[in-house]
Amino acid sequence: MRDRTEHLPRPTGHRQAGRRQAGRRRAVPVAAAVAVGLLTAGVVAPPAPAAPRPGTVQQRLTALVRDDGLPAALASVTDRAGRTRTYTAGVGDLSTGAKVPGDGQVRIGSNTKTFTAVVVLQLAGEGRIALDTTVDTYLPGLVRGEGIDGRLVTVRQLLQHTSGLPEYESYVDDAILQHRYLEPRDILDIALRQKADFAPGAKFGYSSTNYLLAGLIVQKVTGRPLAEEVDKRVIRRIGLRHTYFPAPGDMTIREPHPQGYRWDAAGAPPRDATELDPSPAWAAGQMISTNADLDRFFTALLGGRLLPAAQLAQMRATVPVGDSGAGYGLGIISRPLSCGGVYWGHGGDIPGYESRGGATEDGRAANITVTGIPSDYAVTERLEAAVDAALCS
Repeated sequence: MRDRTEHLPRPTGHRQAGRRQAGRRRAVPVAAAVAVGLLTAGVVAPPAPAAPRPGTVQQRLTALVRDDGLPAALASVTDRAGRTRTYTAGVGDLSTGAKVPGDGQVRIGSNTKTFTAVVVLQLAGEGRIALDTTVDTYLPGLVRGEGIDGRLVTVRQLLQHTSGLPEYESYVDDAILQHRYLEPRDILDIALRQKADFAPGAKFGYSSTNYLLAGLIVQKVTGRPLAEEVDKRVIRRIGLRHTYFPAPGDMTIREPHPQGYRWDAAGAPPRDATELDPSPAWAAGQMISTNADLDRFFTALLGGRLLPAAQLAQMRATVPVGDSGAGYGLGIISRPLSCGGVYWGHGGDIPGYESRGGATEDGRAANITVTGIPSDYAVTERLEAAVDAALCS
């Protein structure tokens, strides 16, 4: 559940402000839990060329494999007419040499946050959640700790990472590597042992703990599991046929997929990390999807198919992510494009996979995944540059 905010025009990392906000990894992509990828804010984009040139995307994926040593890279790019092309590079399984599935399923890490935020905002539109009401209204007495008080933190602050709640990611790395199942309340207990990062509302500070609480609020308000609400309200509503929230204990990836890898130390051989228990990521990063489904999701979201206009406008009201140029809304990030304007998405890391991408208001979309979390942040910057190239070429 590692997040990155330090990574936009320049790296923005984990709990940055001292660390990197949305997800900087340790020196080695060893136990990266669920990370986020940041994107960057800007203004509405001018018209871009109709469709990306195939060579541009393919060449960049090939370079990520050939030059940066990633086992595989795969992408989906959708133009304004809704035409989608998929691209692959590398090897889907290092042990067998199998090809990379054209639009294989992958673990999407912190892209899950956007799905969770959509459900919260739908409930807000129905009058069942008030964004500026405190967490204690829905989860009375649950959120307490050193400098932490659920009576002072609002739902909006959770979704926008301005709550000051501490990050729990680094404390569950071992659980992920050991395939341990953790209940949401177990994870919350881990988070609340840490002191607050800052007073609620004081500034932006990326923390997956925010989305853990957002998921618990959804369950309290609806009386149903978060996974069921995401499935009913998002996945089935817009027909995402290859996207799902893994059931408790499910450590596999259901459909054709590239294997995911991790490295125990710089220069060490890659180890298969495909099967793991993603429960420590939960509402912040547990889901599985494909790049093409992510294209459809972000396009449908920006097109108003998932949220009423008022809630979509609130989602897209951003706060700056340091001096990175990114803007974080309510579970979504805006990032400037080199060709002008911005795209909206999120991004995510979880052991074995790193994804970046999003969509523009005029219907272009691109999502790219590599099968490992690079230890060098410059590689992630090249991944993000590949997204930019796909949307701008």
